[in-house]
Amino acid sequence: MSNTYICSTNEEIVRLIQITDPHLFNDENGELLGINTQASFNQVLEEIKQSEFNYELVLATGDLVQDSSNEGYLRFCQSISKLGKSVFWIPGNHDYQPKMFEILNDNNGQISPAKHILFGKYWQIIMLDSQVYGVPHGKLESAQLAFLDQKLKNYPQRHSLIVLHHHILSTNCAWLDQHNLRNALEFANVLSGFNNVKGILYGHIHQSMDALWQGYKVMATPSTCIQFKPDNNSFSLDCAQPGWRELELYPDGDIQTRVRRIKQKTFLPNMLSEGY
Repeated sequence: MSNTYICSTNEEIVRLIQITDPHLFNDENGELLGINTQASFNQVLEEIKQSEFNYELVLATGDLVQDSSNEGYLRFCQSISKLGKSVFWIPGNHDYQPKMFEILNDNNGQISPAKHILFGKYWQIIMLDSQVYGVPHGKLESAQLAFLDQKLKNYPQRHSLIVLHHHILSTNCAWLDQHNLRNALEFANVLSGFNNVKGILYGHIHQSMDALWQGYKVMATPSTCIQFKPDNNSFSLDCAQPGWRELELYPDGDIQTRVRRIKQKTFLPNMLSEGY
């Protein structure tokens, strides 16, 4: 089976959304630090459906389920199907990949296991697995770096969006930055051989970030449940609301993007929580 998915479109500007870190549970009433993660996920999806952003695919960038449960992954499938769009996923540090492959890929073809997407005439999306099973930090193993190198080499004429779970740039939160991508230098060394990389997209940090790293546009996206407060060395939650990211990819390689947060309901975490 090919690991490449071809998303054909006549549109010059192609559009997608990113959702990340739902942390669903076996129990649909399961809470993470005071927030019912299924309810907040459902609300994000409902407000995406109501939006006027005309996207063509969804990137789900890890930590889909908190407790490795079959039921959590099944409800992710059932919930995301309401969007009626093709969905592509990567694992986060909380995910259990054998169940992801078994359950997510048995979903009438809407959820694809492909990690390489040829999107329209001008773009490719390369989705990388940064999970180190059993620990919160990330690493891109040699096979992932080779996959990245191969796809960048094979499609030099296409602008490239690179997607992973773990973060590269500091959040100015010591407790969170210890769980970053540990081999960012090796990652940068692969990218440095090419001039077609236009953006790097990730989740994991439960907060929004738009910045530059090594000259690349770097984007991080809020979770669909709890939010971590930026610029706090000790664990701290934020009252900012769950959200998602919209991206527009242009023929000249430009990326226009914005973070959206829910407006029709309010989810407040247990602010006395000291970690999870």
